[in-house]
Amino acid sequence: MSKKISKICCIGAGYVGGPTMAVIAQKCPDIEVTVVDINAQRIAAWNDKDVNKIPVYEPGLSEVVAEARGKNLFFSTEVDKAIDEAEMIFISVNTPTKTYGKGKGMAADLKYIELCARQIARVAKNDKIVVEKSTLPVRTAEALKSILHNTGNGVNFDILSNPEFLAEGTAIQDLYKPDRVLIGGDSPEAIQALVDVYACWVPNENILTTNVWSSELSKLTANAFLAQRVSSINALSELCEKTGADVNEVARAIGTDSRIGPKFLKASVGFGGSCFQKDILNLVYIAKTYGLTEVADYWEQVILMNDHQKRRFADNIVSTLYNTVSGKKIAFLGWAFKKDTNDTRESAAIYVADHLLNEQAEIVVYDPKVPEEQIYADLDYLNTRSEKENRNLVTVVNDPYEAVNEAHAVAVLTEWDEFKAYDWQKIYREMLKPSFVFDGRALLDKEQLKGIGFEMYTIGVGEEQ
Repeated sequence: MSKKISKICCIGAGYVGGPTMAVIAQKCPDIEVTVVDINAQRIAAWNDKDVNKIPVYEPGLSEVVAEARGKNLFFSTEVDKAIDEAEMIFISVNTPTKTYGKGKGMAADLKYIELCARQIARVAKNDKIVVEKSTLPVRTAEALKSILHNTGNGVNFDILSNPEFLAEGTAIQDLYKPDRVLIGGDSPEAIQALVDVYACWVPNENILTTNVWSSELSKLTANAFLAQRVSSINALSELCEKTGADVNEVARAIGTDSRIGPKFLKASVGFGGSCFQKDILNLVYIAKTYGLTEVADYWEQVILMNDHQKRRFADNIVSTLYNTVSGKKIAFLGWAFKKDTNDTRESAAIYVADHLLNEQAEIVVYDPKVPEEQIYADLDYLNTRSEKENRNLVTVVNDPYEAVNEAHAVAVLTEWDEFKAYDWQKIYREMLKPSFVFDGRALLDKEQLKGIGFEMYTIGVGEEQ
């Protein structure tokens, strides 16, 4: 018999915790769901009367929150209280790549996970099911178990691994109709308790159960395979540009092969987001700790290719603009790492901008969902130059036509649909001549823009030989 869950607590109100818990609350009206975070500003945003001001932009999310919030979905800073009352606790906190010490630049920094475990151990007075939701390196459950079981207060903790497989921009649909829900654990009763939660809306055949190690490794592997496809097509995009081929036609041709399939074959200026790079680096680090040098080198190449793609896109802008962008205005369309999200973590735009700023370019950024303070925070985080310099060289505007006015070049860094609908004739009139467009997402109609008079560069598309 599995335990019937009536109260769930989720520690972490970010891109995973917020949407996941909102959907669980909507689909399981009998379960009270409380999302807690020590960041009072973030919790206040989740509780904002105007549901469009919640801190995560994701199509459909505000409607889900509006439906469940105040009924059985709550956002709070009272972490201890929520832990105490819940039978099931999801840990959904940040696990960034270490920036210090052993494993620097590769290993996951588990300090937030450990702090959660110690807080749960301190507060809990009765048995709890603890669910890893954050993306974690293999064998983290072991560390959690060790901390929780050595607290001496006689509480029994069951640890489950339930990795998320959400794609930002389609997270709500991914939650409504997941390809699979993966649950790893040792306790059949605890596993069944979580299965019963998801079974409120997910068909049983889509819920997979494994041991805890397979579940943890499956998450890293899924992201590594997806990122590998992106780097593979991006490697070929450079060859296409040199040979006069079109990477989109190549992708279409190979994507019709049922063994390969069409997904994740879109050439671009490079992948971003919070997971791909972090998870591959994690995989690399784990392989190295076991002495698996060739395995580590293989996966590390996926990252190297991605870094190269961003760098060569920026270099191409410099070389095309007569080998100097010093004092030249470059308009960036897009800053988010992909469309339909306001997440900028590891966005290609950050690194392309940084490269051009080193060449003393003046950048004007327009993104429909990313606020000015986030753009400056992303650049400041790199520590390449002073905050004052970043603000002198980078301007953020709320109107795309203001961004392109008297610009030497436009760089498309995010595939927002609205960019296709702009009045490119008007943009051409307002730019300096010759007017260059660097399409890092192969989003725009190259022939149409060339017809208007633009000098066009589309990633992965070579000129006819």
